[in-house]
Amino acid sequence: MDENKKVTVGAYIAARLSEIGLAHYFAVPGDYNLTLLDELLKNSSLEMISCCNELNAGYAADGYARARGAAAQVVTFSVGGLSALNAIAGAYAEDLPVVIISGGPNTNSGVENQVLHHTCGEVRYGYQRDIFSHVTAASVVLKHLEDAPFLIDRTIEKCVSARKPVYIEVPCNLAGHIIPAPRKRTFARKTRSHEETLNEAVEKTVELLSGAAKPVLVAGGKLKSFGASEAFMKLVDASNYAVASMPVAKGIIPESHPYYIGTYWGPVSSPCTAEIVESANMYLFAGAVFTDYTTCGYSALINPSRLIHAGPGFVKLPDAIYDGIELSEFLEELSKKIKPNDASLVAYEHIKIELAASHPPVESAPITTRRLFERVEKILTPGMAVVAETGDSWFNTMKMKLPDGCGYEIQMQYGSIGWSVGAALGYSLGSGAAKRVVAFIGDGSFQLTAQEVSTMIRYGLRPIIFLINNGGYTIEVEIHDGPYNNIKNWDYAGLVDVFNAGEGNGWSAKVRTEGDLETAIEKALAHGGLSLIEVIIDRDDCSKELLEWGSRVSANNSRPPICAG
Repeated sequence: MDENKKVTVGAYIAARLSEIGLAHYFAVPGDYNLTLLDELLKNSSLEMISCCNELNAGYAADGYARARGAAAQVVTFSVGGLSALNAIAGAYAEDLPVVIISGGPNTNSGVENQVLHHTCGEVRYGYQRDIFSHVTAASVVLKHLEDAPFLIDRTIEKCVSARKPVYIEVPCNLAGHIIPAPRKRTFARKTRSHEETLNEAVEKTVELLSGAAKPVLVAGGKLKSFGASEAFMKLVDASNYAVASMPVAKGIIPESHPYYIGTYWGPVSSPCTAEIVESANMYLFAGAVFTDYTTCGYSALINPSRLIHAGPGFVKLPDAIYDGIELSEFLEELSKKIKPNDASLVAYEHIKIELAASHPPVESAPITTRRLFERVEKILTPGMAVVAETGDSWFNTMKMKLPDGCGYEIQMQYGSIGWSVGAALGYSLGSGAAKRVVAFIGDGSFQLTAQEVSTMIRYGLRPIIFLINNGGYTIEVEIHDGPYNNIKNWDYAGLVDVFNAGEGNGWSAKVRTEGDLETAIEKALAHGGLSLIEVIIDRDDCSKELLEWGSRVSANNSRPPICAG
C-alpha cells in the first residue's frame, strides 16, 4: 500500500472490519453516526444491514459472530448505544467478538460547555464509554486524529484475541477526517502456552486419567469460542472414552460418533448419560462453565476430587492449577499421550435405552411439543443450523439428534429472552448459503424482538421459524409462577403479511394439528423466503426436563440469606 495514501477515519475502520472477515455490519442511524455511516458505505466489500432497533441489531451481531467468527454493530450516542448494551453484555458472556462502533459528540462540545441532546442533560460525555467498559475487553474514544489508527488497531486486535466485544467511539466531527491508510496486517489469535507449564499439565493429566478405571470426556461451549473443537475431537478419537456434551456444546461432537453418549445436564441429561458421567472415576470437562443453569441449580453430581477442568488459559486438577495454557494446545498434546480405555463406553452400552420410534402423524390429533420436535428432527440436514430460544426450546432441541454438520446455537450463559430472532437474522447472513436457519422461539420471547422478522424479509433471508404459542413465559412459570407470566395473545402468523407490506416474500401458517404441521413443513421447505409456522400448544404442555430443571433452579434462587454470626 502507498505509504502516503490517506483515508478517512470511517474508511479506516471499514478496511479493518473487512480484514477480520466481515461482509456485513448491523446499524441503526442517528445524527451522531451519519457521517460515519457515509464513510462505511463507501467500502464495497461491506454491506450495511439496517435493523429496527439497536437491541435487535446487537442480537444480530451476536448471531453473525457465531456463524462467521466476528461481527460489527454501529449505533448513535447514548440513546443508541445504551439500547444495544444488553445484547453486547450477552456477547461478552458468550465469548463472541463483536466490534460496537458508536458515533459520539463533537470534540469541541465538552470544552465549550455545551449541553447536548441524547445525553443525560449534563456536560459529561464519557459515561457511555465507562458503561461499556464493564462488558467489553477494551473501550476507547477517538479524541485525536493522530491516535486513531493505533487505537482502532489495538482495540480490534483485543476483540479477536480475547474473543470478547470491544467498543470504539468516533466523535461526529472526526469520522470524515483524513488519517494515514491502514497498513496490511492480520488480526489472528497468536496466544501460546508456557511450554514447561503445558508439559507438566499434560503429564499430570495423563497420570490421573490412566489411573482411572472408567474415565469420561465432556465437551463445553468454550471449545467452540476458543477454536479448540478440532483438538478435542482428536482427543476423543485417541481415548476410546465415552464422551458427552454440555448443553451449550451440542453439535460440537458429531452425534453419529461411536463414542458419543448424549448431553450431560445433571438430572435432565440424555437417558443414561448422567449415570455414566457421574459414576466415572475421573472426568475431563473441556471448555466447560459451571453455572446454576448448566448444573440445574448446582444439583449436578460433579465431585471436585475427580474433576479435570480444562478451560481457555488454565487447567485445574484436583490438587493443582496450571495457568497460561492454550486450550487447543493442551488437548492436542494430551491426545498424543493418552492411553485408550473403553470401560466407560462399555458401561454405557450395557445400560443405554433405545428410544421408541415415533408413530406416523395423526391428521386430527392436536399438536404437542414432543410431536413438533420429533417431526422437525426429521427435516434437519447438514445444510441447516438450529437456533433455540431460552426456554422449553432448550430442552426439546437437546433431545433432537442432529445430522453431522448441522449447526446448533443457544444463549445459555446470558439467557436473554428474545435473543433468537436477531440471532437468526445474523446467523443467516453470516453463514450465507451454507446454512438455512431453523429457529424455535416461544410467544413471550418473540414479543420482545418481533420487528426483526421484517429485516429478514427485507434482505431475502430464508429461515424457518417455529413460533410456539402457549400463552405465556413458560420457563418463568416453571421457575416461579405468577400473573406476570401471562401475555397478550397476538396473531403471530398474521404479522408476516404486515411485514411483507405487499412487497416481501415471507410466508406463514398457523397449525393446531399434526396434519396441519405436516402440510406447513412441506411448504416451508419449498418456500424461497422466510417461513414462520405458528404452532398452537396447550399452556401446560412442556417437557418434563423443564419441570425438573425449573424446580432445581428455583430452589437455588430461593436459598435463605446467610446470617452473619
